[in-house]
Amino acid sequence: MTQRQDPTQDPIRVMVVDDHPMWRDAVARDLAESGFEVVATAGDGEQAVRRAKAVAPDVLVLDLNLPAKPGVQVCKELVAHDPALRVLVLSASGEHADVLEAVKSGATGYLLKSASTGDLLDAVRRTAVGDPVFTPGLAGLVLGEYRRLASEPAPAPDADAPGAPRLTERETEVLRLVAKGLSYKQIAERLVISHRTVQNHVQNTLGKLQLHNRVELVRYAIERGLDDA
Repeated sequence: MTQRQDPTQDPIRVMVVDDHPMWRDAVARDLAESGFEVVATAGDGEQAVRRAKAVAPDVLVLDLNLPAKPGVQVCKELVAHDPALRVLVLSASGEHADVLEAVKSGATGYLLKSASTGDLLDAVRRTAVGDPVFTPGLAGLVLGEYRRLASEPAPAPDADAPGAPRLTERETEVLRLVAKGLSYKQIAERLVISHRTVQNHVQNTLGKLQLHNRVELVRYAIERGLDDA
């Protein structure tokens, strides 16, 4: 697999997936002109999966409405293949069902195509370091879905089982703030630590709990009441 660069350092490696050539090319051009390294583009779902596995981007900018294979399936397959991949959905649809389906498939963020170029560039940068990025108004919807998911029975590591992985006090503290919906930047400011340190704690926690993404992590935390602590 291609070695992924540290996303805190430029250039961030991005792949753009959209079935409209003019839109795809325009997004890729805007990203390249702003210092991102556009490592690949794709126009359908199957092509997207093949190329993303080959080039291992830091961030996948993904449309949902794709021929051959829908965007949510592309997201699900690629995040399962490489849990470190960050996916930013860039869609014309603001339908709640589409947003929630994207999040459940492993997307880190969701931005409408009506967003400005500046908003897109900022979203890609934040997505690269693991921050959840949502078009205004959608963040509350997503947190509500986290809570709904947490009310459903689901297989999850038992923190009280013999031999279960134990989180450090700081990892638990970071997890609690993640569950409250804070961004990595906000957590860093709250705990007076670096953004990178927050990332490291989250990655360590994911590894210990054998979880794959922020959705599963928040669900785990809410199931244990950490969001109310």
